[in-house]
Amino acid sequence: MDGAAGGERDCLLDPAWSFVARADLDSITAEEWAVLDRQRARFVAATQAERALGWLRAMAASPSFGYEINIFRHCLQTATRMLRDGLAEETVVVGLLHDCAFEAAPATHGLIAAALLGPHCSEADGWMLAHHQIFQDFHCHHHPGLDPGARERWRGHPHFEWTARFVARYDQTTISAAGEALPLAAFEPMVARFFARPPRPLALALA
Repeated sequence: MDGAAGGERDCLLDPAWSFVARADLDSITAEEWAVLDRQRARFVAATQAERALGWLRAMAASPSFGYEINIFRHCLQTATRMLRDGLAEETVVVGLLHDCAFEAAPATHGLIAAALLGPHCSEADGWMLAHHQIFQDFHCHHHPGLDPGARERWRGHPHFEWTARFVARYDQTTISAAGEALPLAAFEPMVARFFARPPRPLALALA
């Protein structure tokens, strides 16, 4: 049965934590906000990496809509190729999770990945995530509904070349059943270290 009966509390991650029993945000006191902020920080540290990996795992058994492999295997192939090329661990994690929101939000999955990963990665990787969908159109030469020149509006941007390289080398070439894909377990410690970094403020826009 979904949902909970009225008045029934959900469990706390740590039984030693305290509930803030208020009916609205307006009535929370400064002392209670301090409790929530302290517990929130520990909650995020304990759960964020696993929740992000959960988005990817949720697609592991998904069917394909036509490619030889599904999005899960595509992401593993992308990260595997980046790892083999000796890219920084942070960037490998970005490659692993670049399409983590594809099935839920295909039209905006790049922006969602940028919002999720951007606070923990470089500005270049965050910009790449937000724009990689449009840069991919460059390689779809015979698709009648796409504009291969759409990426040119950003020509000269400091992160243009990295985004073009990511798509050319690691995104548009990892769609074959013959491609190498390490198991997700090989990347899980990297993801944990990635999200353990203190987040930075993120300004996100397709600009």
